[in-house]
Amino acid sequence: MKTRISFQEAPKGFMDGLMKTHLYLKKSGLDAKLIELINFRVSQINECAYCLDMHYKDAIQLGESEQRLYSLAAWRETPYYSKAERAALAYTESLTRLNNHESAEKEWEDLSTYFSTTDIANLTLAITQINTCNRLNRAFGTVPGNYQPGEHEVVPAVAV
Repeated sequence: MKTRISFQEAPKGFMDGLMKTHLYLKKSGLDAKLIELINFRVSQINECAYCLDMHYKDAIQLGESEQRLYSLAAWRETPYYSKAERAALAYTESLTRLNNHESAEKEWEDLSTYFSTTDIANLTLAITQINTCNRLNRAFGTVPGNYQPGEHEVVPAVAV
């Protein structure tokens, strides 16, 4: 595998919006482990090897179990996920696979049982963010395997 475009070669400011969104989501109140489950599931669906490597490592660092990660593709058939996580995962798959509209109303009802309107808005942003990252990494040919947890953490600028 060969990188087509490295993020260092991208135009100045190219990733600024995504990084601001990442910081926003970290402060949103959503559970970090849930965000990593979403990131990992979307990356499975989109077959983004770089993001699978990254989000597996980040999830493990947050205390997620290997069992829940390697079973995530079959989450409906396992007892490892809470009802709230199941609702979030169903919504995640629906937004990632946009051609399936049949269950959208049921998914929304399930989500609203466990999450506030603000949380659902933030979940939606998290899902669209990882879909964007998957597509960038797939298009750019970002090579997986060398990611270290926290490597892409953005530290907000401190006013002097």
